[in-house]
Amino acid sequence: MTTPSQIGFVYNAQHPTALQMTEAVMNSLDLGENCWMVAAENLDDMRPRMHDTRFIVVAGGDGTILRVVRTIFEYGVPLVGINMGRVGFMAELQVHEAMEELPGYLNGSARLEERMMLEVSVRHADEQEPYLTLHALNDVVVGRGGSARLLDILATIDGVILTSYRSDAVIVSTATGSTGYALSAGGPIMSPETMAMLIQPVAAHTGLRSGLILPDNTELELQASDKHEALLSVDGFRDTMLHGEDRVFIRKSAYSTRFLRRHAPTAFYAALTRRTLGMDTPSYSPPPGSNAPDSER
Repeated sequence: MTTPSQIGFVYNAQHPTALQMTEAVMNSLDLGENCWMVAAENLDDMRPRMHDTRFIVVAGGDGTILRVVRTIFEYGVPLVGINMGRVGFMAELQVHEAMEELPGYLNGSARLEERMMLEVSVRHADEQEPYLTLHALNDVVVGRGGSARLLDILATIDGVILTSYRSDAVIVSTATGSTGYALSAGGPIMSPETMAMLIQPVAAHTGLRSGLILPDNTELELQASDKHEALLSVDGFRDTMLHGEDRVFIRKSAYSTRFLRRHAPTAFYAALTRRTLGMDTPSYSPPPGSNAPDSER
């Protein structure tokens, strides 16, 4: 088997300077033909090149990284994130670091960080085979559809009934997702390499109101009452309407998301500090004399 030789670059096309910054970084590395670049929404077109890709540099926020993960998780290609969002818990680099730091990832001095993912499958009533199976890095959410009413969601852990939540939604999160929707719902924060899952209700009226952390060998089942519409959301991208007595099964995925890191694991806590203080991430500024429009400077 040949060693992958390509470096991929993926950027958020909705960010005003992400393309310029990505081009500048790519040119500074002088990779010649050993690289490719694409907007995040067109990443599917690059699937044939994944087997020859060493790692992918992602310019955007956590949402862009999640979009990339949806396409590449099955290939095991590692990611390096350049944060062009607000805080960027998943990104390794800030914009001002990218030019100086990226050569270090090319020479093999980075460590590999494995992030647990979830597998979610949906089955009709008493059927044993799922009609839908998806994988998530952040979270799986069973919540309200078009109705403003609370949902009744029965939660079962390894065949034992835990509780019936009466709430807006129930989130099942990885450690990575514990800093996302689950955090806004009052859930605890887990160190990102923790192999565990969190079940966290949203605006619970009855049932357990606190989050519950479960070991990674747990199988969780959620079943929403058929009295009201319920929606399944996976990493905030894939929304599926649940029907009647559909059962949602969640367990640890056989896949993981891989990140290349040169910063110490404790850098995660610095990101928490930035979020607590409400500090924005510096944006990319094109160099003097560039032909970027004034609105992007």
